[in-house]
Amino acid sequence: MNRPRSGFRTALIIEDHPLFGDALAMTLQTVAGVQVVEHAEKLDAAIKMIEQGDRPDIILLDLNLPDVDGLEGLMALRQTAPDVPVVVVTSAAEPRIIRSALVAGAAGFLPKHSKRDLFRQAFETIAMGEIFVPEANLATLTERGQPSPQDDAIRRMSQLTRQQAKILEQVCEGKMNKQIAHDMDIAETTVKAHVTAIMRKLGVTSRTQAVLMAREAQTTGPLSGH
Repeated sequence: MNRPRSGFRTALIIEDHPLFGDALAMTLQTVAGVQVVEHAEKLDAAIKMIEQGDRPDIILLDLNLPDVDGLEGLMALRQTAPDVPVVVVTSAAEPRIIRSALVAGAAGFLPKHSKRDLFRQAFETIAMGEIFVPEANLATLTERGQPSPQDDAIRRMSQLTRQQAKILEQVCEGKMNKQIAHDMDIAETTVKAHVTAIMRKLGVTSRTQAVLMAREAQTTGPLSGH
C-alpha cells in the first residue's frame, strides 16, 4: 500500500450534506492520498465512532450540524480526541469565525468549495504540525489586535476534558453536585473535584462565574456558519 502523500491515511468527515461529504471524500483521496474516509452526519455519531476505537488520523468538521451549532462541536471533538487534528470546513469565512476556531484548537480552516490544490496544501501543512489558514484570510486575521473576551472564554473552555464539559453543562442548567452525580451515575465527591478543576481551568472562583464564562464562549448564532 502506497504511503499517503499528506501523511494521513484515514479521515473522518462530519458533514450533514451527503453530496458535499462525498465530494470532499473524493477530494481527500485524490489530492491528499487519504485511503480510508468515514462519514458522520451528526456530532454524536462521530464521537461514538471515536470512542469505540475508530479513531481517524484527521477530522474535517462542518460548523453547523443537526445536533450542534458553531464551535461547540469543535470543542467537543478536541476534548474527545485531543491528539487528532481537526480542520474546520465551512462556507463562513469571516475573520471572527476563523480566529475563534483556531483559538478553540482547530488545526486549520478551509472555506467550502475551495480548489483541490488548497486542500492538498492544507493537508501537507497540517501533516508538518503547523496550522493552516488560506493566504486570502490570513491578512485579515493578523490585522486584529488583542483577543476579544469571547476569544479568551473559548480558549479557557477548550482546556476542559469531555467529562468536565458535560458537568459544566449541567452546572449551567442550575443543577447542584448531588443531582449531577445522580444524573451521571458518579460519586458526588467526583463531581465536586471536577467542579473545582473546572473553575481552576476557567480562572474563576465561583459556579456563577463559570456559568458566565460558558455563556461568553457560547458560539451558537453569531459564530455559527454553514
